[in-house]
Amino acid sequence: MVEYCKQCLNQNPSDYISKKKTEKIRTKSEGLNKKGLCRVCEYENFKKNNKIDFNLRIKELKNIIRSTKKFNNSDYDCIVTVSGGKDSMRQAFYARDVLKLNCLLVSSVYPPEQQTTRGSNNLSNLINHGFDCISLTLDPIMWKEFMKHSFFEFGNIFRPTEMALFAIPVHVAISFQIPLLFYGENVLYTTTFGTTKEGTDGSAQKLKEGNTVKGGPKSLNYKKASKRDFHFYDYPSYAKMNKANLKLVYLGYYIKDWYAYKNAKLAIEKGIQTRNDNPAEMGDLWGYAALDEDFRIVNQYLRYLKLGNGQVTDQVCEAIHQDIMTREEAIEKVKMYDGACDDKYINKLCKYFNISRNEFDIVVDNFVNRNLFEYLNGKWLPKFKPE
Repeated sequence: MVEYCKQCLNQNPSDYISKKKTEKIRTKSEGLNKKGLCRVCEYENFKKNNKIDFNLRIKELKNIIRSTKKFNNSDYDCIVTVSGGKDSMRQAFYARDVLKLNCLLVSSVYPPEQQTTRGSNNLSNLINHGFDCISLTLDPIMWKEFMKHSFFEFGNIFRPTEMALFAIPVHVAISFQIPLLFYGENVLYTTTFGTTKEGTDGSAQKLKEGNTVKGGPKSLNYKKASKRDFHFYDYPSYAKMNKANLKLVYLGYYIKDWYAYKNAKLAIEKGIQTRNDNPAEMGDLWGYAALDEDFRIVNQYLRYLKLGNGQVTDQVCEAIHQDIMTREEAIEKVKMYDGACDDKYINKLCKYFNISRNEFDIVVDNFVNRNLFEYLNGKWLPKFKPE
């Protein structure tokens, strides 16, 4: 039923369309190659066999930096998007200490009701290493309304907030006339969810074509909000970006050892606070993801019920690529922990949305992929087994 990559545990994706046929997740064109390998493994094998010239990539990156200087009307060389988490810390220190750039950090901060104390501390920790930072928090009432609507409409809590996460730094770059903006990795080479529409190299110019951002706020089908309400959720047009001579770059594309695990190790050395929760509660092996809020754990559970894979699948695949874990060990971890989500996280989300647990379960039931799961003894259980 589920075909797995022969090297890692990425799956051969099939079309999945929600019950309301409004959220297409993946397409068959993103499947395995003739050797049974996923795209991420193809890329990792190229790296291991030294078929990627990272020195050439660094030269390319430096040329991009030089080309943007003539359009820069600011005292900052670049913007780095940050949350205070592992990946954004790696970006910020790399841009400042390796590339020797004067960075302005830009953070889309969760509203106080959603933000964890750990998340606030981690952002403060990053700033305290000597960075300037602009932190923007959007109207928490509308933020919550958009999230709740997205949960009921798409079975995806974060669709609107990810729009804001990607759009806010572009708005700031245009306003401050800073023509160079760094995002993290090109997910085409780090997860099974990347698409060629978002770019096949270090250019993030077409990031807005990705599954989450594409279509902008209009695609949410939420009729109660004004254009002003959606301002920072709406990705600026290509015309505005071109007028500002704005270059968007996937910084992780140029760093050979860009891995979540490696980024976390470096971030821990710099003082980041991680989670102590049990993997059986949060569906996370390492405890270094979703540090600034808890609802991502629930959203990974929803992803698991739609697609048959969650965050643990991502983590073990990366661990296989880095020779931290064998494929056999990875299979056991996925069986034990993938899709795990303790009731305490679900109950916290229900309280946030002011809905009952029964209402939550009804929505979840509407989006479960019944080709992959069956309801037994009060739980949705997989029909498939990693192999």
